[in-house]
Amino acid sequence: MAVAPPRYADPMRLATITNWAYGATVLLTLAGGATMLLAADAQREERAAVEQRHRLDTVSAALGREILTASELARDYAVGGDPQDLAMFRDETARAERIERNVAHITDLGATHEELRALREAVGWSERLLVEQREAVAARMAGDGAGAVERLFGARYERALDRAEQLIGQFQYRLDERTDLSVREAGRWAEYWRRTAEAVLALTGLLFLGVLYFVFKKRVLTPVVRLSDVVNRLAAQDYRAEPPDYDQIDEIGDMAQALRVFRETGLERQRLEAERDRDRAIRDLLSRMTQRMQGCDTLDELTAVVRRFAPDIAPELAGELFLRDETSRAMVSAVRWNGPRGTSADFPSLACWALKRGLPHRPVGGVIDMPCAHIVQQDGEAVRDTLCLPLVAQQEMLGLLYFEPAGGAALSELSAVYLDMLAETVALAIANLRLREALRAQALIDPLTGLANRRRLEAELRRDGERAAPPEGTLACLMIDVDHFKRFNDDHGHDAGDAVLMAVGRCLAANARRNDLAVRYGGEEFLMLLPGLEAAEAERCAERLRREVAALPLSHEGRQLPSITLSIGVAVTTAATASEGLIRRADAALLQAKADGRNRVRLGRSDAADLTASAATG
Repeated sequence: MAVAPPRYADPMRLATITNWAYGATVLLTLAGGATMLLAADAQREERAAVEQRHRLDTVSAALGREILTASELARDYAVGGDPQDLAMFRDETARAERIERNVAHITDLGATHEELRALREAVGWSERLLVEQREAVAARMAGDGAGAVERLFGARYERALDRAEQLIGQFQYRLDERTDLSVREAGRWAEYWRRTAEAVLALTGLLFLGVLYFVFKKRVLTPVVRLSDVVNRLAAQDYRAEPPDYDQIDEIGDMAQALRVFRETGLERQRLEAERDRDRAIRDLLSRMTQRMQGCDTLDELTAVVRRFAPDIAPELAGELFLRDETSRAMVSAVRWNGPRGTSADFPSLACWALKRGLPHRPVGGVIDMPCAHIVQQDGEAVRDTLCLPLVAQQEMLGLLYFEPAGGAALSELSAVYLDMLAETVALAIANLRLREALRAQALIDPLTGLANRRRLEAELRRDGERAAPPEGTLACLMIDVDHFKRFNDDHGHDAGDAVLMAVGRCLAANARRNDLAVRYGGEEFLMLLPGLEAAEAERCAERLRREVAALPLSHEGRQLPSITLSIGVAVTTAATASEGLIRRADAALLQAKADGRNRVRLGRSDAADLTASAATG
């Protein structure tokens, strides 16, 4: 029986299988690279959506900010009539009009029809507000301050302002809603392509391990394993995984490049999200800080608010708040946090470049500059990175915010933006507080003589329990009247009479001690409260005032005026008795001085005599 010849394997069969495997490997590799590129594209779309939202947010926020700023400046001018407020208002309205014109081109940024409709309606309301503001400003310039205030603080204006803000908010809400939808859609596609890429890479790995192990062991297998690990970590959003660097121009190199793009996109997204969250947190802190400072009644309360919030706004920095002392014109430390070591406790304004220039000053950073003279440095020590921010409001220098890195930290550009916002917020709060204090002081001061008015007297008596128990033991009251003042006015005119009252006020102020209170009681009547004086001392003080006023050289508009005289009634109370009748007894003594011929001092009844008389009449 014939024996069949042995069958030898087709030498091309293995080559064919190898070629098919190679072709399959190439195809899988290309597919893996393509899916990674698609995932990277999805990430790019996500980032583009976020960036588009940022640009549109910037435009709408600028419009809203300009609406509020122009409204505040118009209101300030309507209330105060300050030409500087008018100039700033005109500049602000010009900027607002430019922003409104820019809104016409916002379609270039990808806004939808619904978003544009809300934004353009907001622009319409903004234009109405600008018309109202200009009409109010014109009314103020024409002398109709009450009309201007009524127009800008009326309910119709407030409704228009609220409507403009509401429409801008609707625009931003719709923008956020659309952007979030785009981000979620891009994220779903990115997740899909990531999982597809993982599957393709897994198949490729199996093929490498099986058929083509002996061909691609060094060139393909090891790189794929490493890339697979990177893919898994990136799929879990572990962007610390860094893809290997392959220089060859093939599918492996494409995948590595795609992974690098994917990783960079993820890192950028994480950075933007972290920056956005930090920005929101700091803006929330600034908002709460502003609200707390608006409720402060004293500088001590305001500095306590700054001490509480500033370390959280810039935790990597040490800082100090300096306030301008109106007497010495120097900068005095009000509060510090995180232990700054680089500046004096107080210093003249000219020692700081920021105060001299009215601009933020940083000697180290992108631009080299001169260090401030108030920064304390050791001999041979390099110039430290510091930041001085002037506190300016209404063209007035109010103080300084000083910052320096703490614990080896560095001052970033983003931190500088928040610090500028912090400085502006603190400056406005200080200016508002000082304005309230000035208005409060004006309400308690007689505008003609500069002495305290009757409202201030009543407030002092209420605050000190009507001075029933002065710490010095006694309280004297001088009731003072200018003799024949009506006749003086009739003979020389009311302007001359005002000059006389001012001269008497200056004399009373010059003779008042630190704890004394000089008051214009009404018309030509004055009053002085003198803590700690006995009856004889109060009478001598009254006599000295009478002589000094009688000796005053008086003139008005170049002509000499006749001398004037005073009639003074004196009353004294002790710590052991009530002071309800103190002013009444001093007034009675004044009437007695007038009845005795004027130009004299009379001492009123004592506390005991007054009580006896009251009991008898009762």
